Amino acid sequence: MPQVLSVNLSARKGEQKHPVPEIRLKLRHGIVGDAHAGDWHRQISLLAEESVDRMRPGSPIPLTPGVFAENINVRGLELNTLPVGTRLRIGETVVELTQIGKECHSDCAIRRAAGRCVMPTEGVFAVVVREGAVRAGDEVEVLE
Repeated sequence: MPQVLSVNLSARKGEQKHPVPEIRLKLRHGIVGDAHAGDWHRQISLLAEESVDRMRPGSPIPLTPGVFAENINVRGLELNTLPVGTRLRIGETVVELTQIGKECHSDCAIRRAAGRCVMPTEGVFAVVVREGAVRAGDEVEVLE
């Protein structure tokens, strides 16, 4: 079963996210305390650890959780292969995928440091469908 590897947040936009023990997901808001929260289509960002693993060989910097500004790192599920509209149960919450990839800032800090960034092609974004907490170790299930 796929599971959450890390949950991450940052209080300000433009800062690297850092791992925390848990995040709280709130309807029409996203993650309580995260800089990217709000009533919009990219409340939460998720990244498969397998995507990060492909970048690790030869990376000049450590690729730790949150370095790509992702809120949730997942192991065991290639997130970018799921269609928009897919719902995921993550711990006690449910999220719905709204976007695959995003336009990267031309001056993206991770791209400058590592040479490239996986978020434009492999990161996914979601909105909260059911509120609750998410922690490292929580199971992730694709809902039908």
